[in-house]
Formats: sequence, C-alpha cells, structure tokens
Amino acid sequence: MQILPSGHDPVAPGQARLTLAPFRGLRYDPERVSGLAEVTSPPYDVIARDRADQLLAADPHNVVRLILPRQQPGNQGSAYRDAAHILREWQDEQILKPDAEPALYVYEQADGTQVLQRGLMGAVRLSPPEDGVVRPHEDVAPGPVAGRLQLMEATQANLEPIFLLHNGADATPGNGADGAASRAVAEATRGRPLADVVTSDGIRHRLWAVTSPAKLAAIAADLAPRSVMIADGHHRYAAYLALQAHCEAAGAGAGPWDYGLALLVDAAAYPPEIGAIHRVIPRLTPVDAARLAASAFSVRRLPGGTRDLPAALGELADASARGPAFLVAGGGEVSLLTHPDQEQLDTAMPPDRSPRWRALAASVLQELLLRAVWKISDSEDEVRVVHNDAAEAVRQADEAGGTAVICSPMPARDVYAIAGAGERVPRKSTSFGPKPITGLVIRTFAAG
Repeated sequence: MQILPSGHDPVAPGQARLTLAPFRGLRYDPERVSGLAEVTSPPYDVIARDRADQLLAADPHNVVRLILPRQQPGNQGSAYRDAAHILREWQDEQILKPDAEPALYVYEQADGTQVLQRGLMGAVRLSPPEDGVVRPHEDVAPGPVAGRLQLMEATQANLEPIFLLHNGADATPGNGADGAASRAVAEATRGRPLADVVTSDGIRHRLWAVTSPAKLAAIAADLAPRSVMIADGHHRYAAYLALQAHCEAAGAGAGPWDYGLALLVDAAAYPPEIGAIHRVIPRLTPVDAARLAASAFSVRRLPGGTRDLPAALGELADASARGPAFLVAGGGEVSLLTHPDQEQLDTAMPPDRSPRWRALAASVLQELLLRAVWKISDSEDEVRVVHNDAAEAVRQADEAGGTAVICSPMPARDVYAIAGAGERVPRKSTSFGPKPITGLVIRTFAAG
C-alpha cells in the first residue's frame, strides 16, 4: 500500500525542489551533564506543567528550559530572552558543543529490539505550501505560531525538529526498492552512534552522522524531486516561514532563516502511528455539554462513567467506525455522542470545503459541536488540547470543573487525501508518532 498518494511524490519537473541540507549540530557533552536522558524532553506542545517540573528537577540543563522558558522572578525581560541567555551560557560553558563538520543525522527510535522509526535530520529548505514541496495537512492557531517565532528570533536557533514524511521508494529501474536517502539511513546504523540514550518510557534513541560528500550528494539527488508532508510541527513550520518573511522584509537577504530543522522519515519503510487529540473545555460543565449536545446528536449516557474509561473508549471506537462520534466526559460521567443531525450539519459546514473534509469527525467537532451547538471557538483561548491521553483529558476537565471531549484517531487515508487535495484538517486533529525527542541535536543559525 502506498503511504503517501501520488500527488505527494515526486514533484513535477520545473517546480521548486526539496533540499535537506547538512549542518553543524549543537549537542550536549555527556561529560558535562548527568545523562542524556536527564537533559532531553518530549516536544514542547505535549509537555504538561507538572511534567516540565519533573524534567527541570532531573537536571538543571534540561532542554525544557529552552523550549518552554519561564519568566524568572524579578526579571523584567521576556522569557524568550532568558532562553537566549541560557543557550549562550551553556555554549560558553561547553555544556552544548557544535560538531566539527556539517552532517545529516540519522535518528533511530527503538523499543527493545524493535525499530520503531528511522529518519534523516537536517535543515529543510523552506517552501510555501503553494509550491507543493512541503505540504501541511493541518490548520494552525496564531498564538503558538507567534510564540515559536519569538523564541526563534531570541535564540537564533531551531531548538527542536519538525516531523516530515515522504515516500522513499526508488522509481529508477534496477536501483532496488529504496531510494538513496533511505539506503543511507540503513547503512549509517551499522556504525557506532554519536549518542545512545534510553528515556524513561523505555524507548532507545540513537544518533549517527552522515558526512561523506559522496553520500550527501546521493541523498540530495534522491530527495530533490520529492515532496514531503508535515506530520508534526505545523506551528513551528509556520513560524519558520514567518521568520523568513521578517528577514526578507528587513533586507537581510539569504541566510540560515531560509531553512528549518526537520526530521524526514520514509513512511513506506516506517508507517507512522496516528493518535487522537482530545479537547478540554474548562468553562463548560459536563451536564450542560450533554444537554446542549442532545439538540444535534444522539446522546447516550454510558453506565460505567469515567470509572470504566476503557469500556467507554471501546464504545467510541465501535461508533467511530460507522460515523463521527465523541465521548463527553467529566464529573464521573461519560456520554457517547453519535449520529449528528444532517440538516444542522449541512448548515454548520463551510460551503467551500470538500465532501471528504465535511465528513471528518474533526470537522464535525469544530463546526457543529463546538461552534454551532456549544457556541465555542476551537481556539487556544477557550479550548485546551491533550495529545492521545483520554485519562489525562478527563483529569484536566475535572480539575477545571469543565468537560473533556474524547475523540478517535483520524484514519491515515483521510489525512493523506485531505493534504493531497490541498486542504487542511482542523487544527490539532492528529498526533503523529513516534515523536522525536528534543535535545539530541539543536541547529543554531551561527553554526547551522
């Protein structure tokens, strides 16, 4: 089965070309920290505050101090400037050191002996969506984009990679099933890694460098005619483009802001997992949520409530196989929402969207349930998101006295079809994994 549709790969002749450039990575010196597991972290947007506290307690040099900077007491400057100061300080103290020569980095994640994912980490040349080279599949919200932009402007660095997918098959007869880039990834893992760490979730992360000019040239030639889809990091990629636009407007010319740190994975070799992203609405009680939803959905209260969340998730999975469905949970209760009213659904949906987009559960959630029924905008101001953890969503809802909306994962076929048609699913609809950890490699503008 083809992982990405033909519209993603390859790019037509004469169009912009895909470039994944080597760079001098900035990496932790293992001798200067308590351990790589103690200074790396998950991506910024999946870290709850209590988890951030745990990471900070593990080692004072944890990268979370950079990606989620906090305003220091008595400091009149911004948290982003604090992050920039910390980054410079760690470089001055040789806690973070640049590699001697530019490289593309091979990154592997494994669970015991099972390899979950391998990919190439490099600096992807920025390309607007209309060029068809780097294709987003999901909408973004302005707040997170602005925050990531301010952090990049202050630190002059890409602190964590975005996650890109491509179809790595070799279309040249006689060259084998995989292209040069995918072959280079496999070959690199036969050598000794630059970094090797097992994180608290039991996942082993290893890193190698590809520096051979011949191999880098072969990888570049293989990738040039291809296109990629953003799996994770839409807000960061939007911030990359915004920074590039700012620099162009200032007359800065070409520079390191024309590229952004990215992990590129061959989805044909390592099909990604797609998890759900749930919603928490702090200012809507579960009783009101279920009562209002009954005006547009069939609502059935589940007898086990949140005490038997696995059973409720099973009911949700069964219902989602037949059409859009959600769980509304909080205060110990869980209700299953199914069968949205077709007339109200047609009225709620934007007329310029495709039939496939209008049928997505994520679209029904955004346009009918949130906006039309509950009169809530699916924005970062009114709605929190929780990646792929229903129990955590319920916990946050109970803590706030609000409501959790538990969703099913979006099918991969829908994600690729929507992206291939040039549309985007609603913001925070998909959680691709496994996600790369942050802190193994940083790209600074000065060295990268």
